[in-house]
Amino acid sequence: MQAVFCEQLGGPEHLVLREVASPIPGPGEVKVALRARGVSYVDVLVVAGQYQTKREVPFIPGSEAAGVVLETGSGVEHIAPGDRVLVPGGFADEVVVPAAQVTPLPATVSFEAAAAFRANYCTAYYGLQRGRLQAGEVLLVHGAAGGVGLAAVDVGKLLGATVIATASTEEKLAVCKQMGADHIINYTQGFREQVKDLTHDRGADVIYDPVGGDVFDESMRCIAPFGRLLIVGFTSGRPALAKTNHLLIKDAEAIGFTIGALSRLDPAREKKNFSILMGWLAAGRITPYVSHRLPLAQAAEALTLVRERKVIGKAVLV
Repeated sequence: MQAVFCEQLGGPEHLVLREVASPIPGPGEVKVALRARGVSYVDVLVVAGQYQTKREVPFIPGSEAAGVVLETGSGVEHIAPGDRVLVPGGFADEVVVPAAQVTPLPATVSFEAAAAFRANYCTAYYGLQRGRLQAGEVLLVHGAAGGVGLAAVDVGKLLGATVIATASTEEKLAVCKQMGADHIINYTQGFREQVKDLTHDRGADVIYDPVGGDVFDESMRCIAPFGRLLIVGFTSGRPALAKTNHLLIKDAEAIGFTIGALSRLDPAREKKNFSILMGWLAAGRITPYVSHRLPLAQAAEALTLVRERKVIGKAVLV
């Protein structure tokens, strides 16, 4: 089988496609032929050695995939060859994973949608829970055409919010509108005044910010009284310094969260959230957006597209 290896930390150009032996499942393990693999900004950071946890080279990048079960090890009874499944797989033709990490994939969900789903939607849903988003509130989503941003637009609408989406190009904004955003703003010329106009000068109740930096600073000037500003990440490259006097004046909150912390600190809640999201996905109530589909051999190109912010929603290796 073929697999993509990171043999040197740095840019995507260091990825190498290798022919390797097909893995063999051991007791309690499942072997899956992958049909689609999600590519995210986290993968770019991991390959560059800039993620919060560093991996030893060589390694196979990637953390979410979907495919068909080929073989099961001894002791596996609830999964059988031929089953369609969602797994924490990487950039390879096949993967062996513990049976406990295998999720049955409903027939209504495509392999591509499944591979584009888990990380983005679990992050968005948990973040909006932390922000205590209520139906009827105004949700401002920054970086709304990115993976976690577009998932927040999708989930925010499902939860009954009025969604304002910001992005940098008309193409990206059009997709945000397609995904249900009520209002769209090109943030390259600022967004504060437009948000205040759209909310009759009140501001946004919940602000979902994967960008940080200047975007965070400006968000503090259009947050509603009792508003919650969610710190999702820093794709701008600069973590913001919250001015606590602004929080004080607005009776507002700045809330940081990571999906990794949820899995460590409250695995029962993580499991429940994932079950809810899988139900919504199977019923077609949420719809992951895939803008780029590339073959496994073009993994480096896929990561480059993500790094250069040319991907809307998700890129998938098929």
